[in-house]
Amino acid sequence: MTENTSVSPSILEIRGLQKSFSSLSVLKDISLSVDRGNVMSIIGPSGSGKSTLLRCASFLETADGGDILYDGQYAVHDGVYAPKASLNHFRTRFGLVFQNFNLFPHYSVMKNISEAPVLHGQNKEEVRERAVQLLKKMGLEGKENSYPCQLSGGQQQRVAIARALAMQPEILYFDEPTSALDPELTGEVLKVIRQLADENMTMVIVTHEMAFARAVSEWVIFMDGGVIVEEGEPEQFFGDPSQERTRQFLRNYQQ
Repeated sequence: MTENTSVSPSILEIRGLQKSFSSLSVLKDISLSVDRGNVMSIIGPSGSGKSTLLRCASFLETADGGDILYDGQYAVHDGVYAPKASLNHFRTRFGLVFQNFNLFPHYSVMKNISEAPVLHGQNKEEVRERAVQLLKKMGLEGKENSYPCQLSGGQQQRVAIARALAMQPEILYFDEPTSALDPELTGEVLKVIRQLADENMTMVIVTHEMAFARAVSEWVIFMDGGVIVEEGEPEQFFGDPSQERTRQFLRNYQQ
């Protein structure tokens, strides 16, 4: 199930992914690949399947069909999932940052960041040192003992990013990371993500921030109605899209 299929530069490959909720088909034959060190942005209207795609890639939703591969190894093959132990291994490959932070309110910032690595058997002192360095990187020095309710939304999201990075993932998924933030706080979070991109962190970002997607991405995907309508390099995609549906969507954002 998890054998190497071929030598591939892609850290993530999705082939023919399908997902329905009752009679509603949300993902229809989605295929994409993300190369190591690249940033892919996924844009599209609400209800287009963007978040469901991320949730399937991170096993929070169960795909109905298709393949999901990490580093050429099958996590899902023809809709059949690898054994639990293998899936747990695949889960260490990625981190996920949600739009509503999803921090544990009764945990301090330090415990929010360090809990998962420690539970996975990593050395407690090494995890704490890593957490301190991540907080410094996020501009949150001295916040180790604070609780989420004592932080702004932008600070909470930066803690959430630090928590995802604490597991030392190979790829980060962002599900509309700024949608719950006002414009000033949005800038704080986008600055951190841009810094990660400059450090060649592999990322897949579902976002409504078009200018940011254009600036930070190697590849942009536009989804609508559960399918990929158009994809391409950002300058071509935003500058001269080939599909009328894409042009219509971008016009609406530029008004």
